Amino acid sequence: MFLGVDYYPEQWDPDLLEEDLDNICELGCNAIRIAEFAWHRMEKTEGQYDFSFFDHVIQRAKARGLSIVMGTPTATIPAWLAKKHPDILSEFEDGTKRVFGGRHVYCFNSSALYRYSEGIIRAMAEHYKDEKAIVAWQIDNELGHEGSDMCWCPQCREAFRAYLREKFHGDIQALNDTYGTAFWSQEYNDFDEIPLPAATITTHNPALRLDWERFRSESVVRFAAFQADLLREIIPDAVVMHDFCGGGLGKHADYSAIARHLDFAAYNNYPVWGGQPEPLAPNEIAFGLDYIRGLKQQNFWITEAIMGAQGHDITGFSPRPNQAKMWAYQSMARGCESLFFFRYRGATKGAEQFCYGVLDADNVKRRKFYEVQRFFQDIKAYGKALETPISSRVAIVYDYDSLASFRIQRQSVTLDCEGEMKKYHKFFYDRNVPVDVIPADSDLTGYHLLILPQMIVAKPEFQKKLMEFAQRGGTVVLTYRDFVKDTDNNLVLGRQIPVGFDDFAGVCVVETESLQQGQEFPVTGEGELSGVRGVGGIFRDMLETRDAQVLLRYDDEFYRDYAAATRKGQKDGWVYYLGCGLEEAVLERLLEKIAAEQNIPMERSTPGVEVAYWGGPEGGIRMVINHNARQVVHDGETLEPFGCRITPWPGQGRS
Repeated sequence: MFLGVDYYPEQWDPDLLEEDLDNICELGCNAIRIAEFAWHRMEKTEGQYDFSFFDHVIQRAKARGLSIVMGTPTATIPAWLAKKHPDILSEFEDGTKRVFGGRHVYCFNSSALYRYSEGIIRAMAEHYKDEKAIVAWQIDNELGHEGSDMCWCPQCREAFRAYLREKFHGDIQALNDTYGTAFWSQEYNDFDEIPLPAATITTHNPALRLDWERFRSESVVRFAAFQADLLREIIPDAVVMHDFCGGGLGKHADYSAIARHLDFAAYNNYPVWGGQPEPLAPNEIAFGLDYIRGLKQQNFWITEAIMGAQGHDITGFSPRPNQAKMWAYQSMARGCESLFFFRYRGATKGAEQFCYGVLDADNVKRRKFYEVQRFFQDIKAYGKALETPISSRVAIVYDYDSLASFRIQRQSVTLDCEGEMKKYHKFFYDRNVPVDVIPADSDLTGYHLLILPQMIVAKPEFQKKLMEFAQRGGTVVLTYRDFVKDTDNNLVLGRQIPVGFDDFAGVCVVETESLQQGQEFPVTGEGELSGVRGVGGIFRDMLETRDAQVLLRYDDEFYRDYAAATRKGQKDGWVYYLGCGLEEAVLERLLEKIAAEQNIPMERSTPGVEVAYWGGPEGGIRMVINHNARQVVHDGETLEPFGCRITPWPGQGRS
């Protein structure tokens, strides 16, 4: 277990180094994370590499027993590079070039980016390949963050056309046929006629736009893979990771595809940021952690855990005493096995002056310093247990193409795909049931229940896996707008919805509509849900049943003949179809039934209290976390505001 801080020695007077490292050790750290934004410090002029500064930092850190996480510095290109190769700078959709001065201002399809990135990374790796103190290499920083996943420059236009040429094997008529370009007379005679899907009158072809989304993702993934491969070429046993930012499900980059090139994923966990009046709800913070764990279906690191208020131009909410420490415990509760606080000391210059650190600019040790120290002292005792994997029976499954399809055609102004995922996640979070948030190409072994919110793109290979999963005894929960389109983002002629799954689910969507606020409709239960009444909204599929059991039916004029939720038994399992957005009380009733069928253990806790379990051959532990700003009692234990209690748990965790 590595416990440390993010340290930027290049931003401080060198005379502070010894005192800083002593303070870092006093905190209880055994590692520091460095160099991710220091390209110019290592290459002040082209091709003149000088690592003496970081050699000294590493030497002094090693003298104190500190390990090193080394960052490749490509997130912030040097000014001399932008001046020499202005085409390295990315462009906004209107063609305006992004100006040097921020971060992530490069274009992922710039040949200059690759050439100069290879130069600095190769030089770093060759220089440090025998440095045993470096325990991990971090590639770049928060790939795709802050809009950097999109670029509209000429290099991207030509690369996109090349991407389409390769996809369609140079056959422009195959592209025309696939996209249906006869619509609005959009046929192309050559790939060089294909535009980027920038702003136009009405909208661009949805199939073109999905390929653009795939291309954007591939551009980011390719750059990550390039860095990981280069490091491993020079340092075969290099441990390679990346620090993902929040909001990954909304990026124009498939973070799970990036994660395939990493040894493990890391996460920068910001429960509150500048401009937010209050932190995210505990279940939403948990969702982000579960999503990162699901990228590789394994434990992860936190590379930036906040301790003070955060913000660039607008300063945010300041975590209350012990609240940020509590968020660190929550990270551990959801699969974090190494953690670094951001940052050792808040900056006095530059864009992050109001991203407060463990120490503030006055350099005085106060509450935050000792809070971190207490956390490190406490958590070290449980390192072995916390490195054991989290075993989840429930998974929420997503698909990059489906999420992109909804970015292209939202269909309902009230639909928020990630928000829908969080509704299901919250049900299990409130009952202290571990949940993995996983991409559709994941290994499904070990799960009992899969929930697929709004997976609009039907992929036959994945559907086959789902059918086998249900036949072996698992439960699959489909939702409205599942399996509506083919892999080219087109509707499918002559196929009923859910496409490729209608017979297996025992239902057919005969009509559909989207709803806005104030257009909610009544639903009523049947059979096992008899007596249940509530409302639905957002979207609804009118379900005609074949051999599926009706659980909920629409109860408004014109639509009483249609089911709103159904269940069909398989060889040993079940398939459910939820045809509309359901109010929380009705959704809870339905999910309780589904979870009970799979014997998924649930544990209600005092509101605002989170409970987690780990186990291993040598026994387990139980962690109880109070997210409340007040003292509470749970299971006979008194928990202080934002308090956490860890106790031994017999056996191998909760079964």
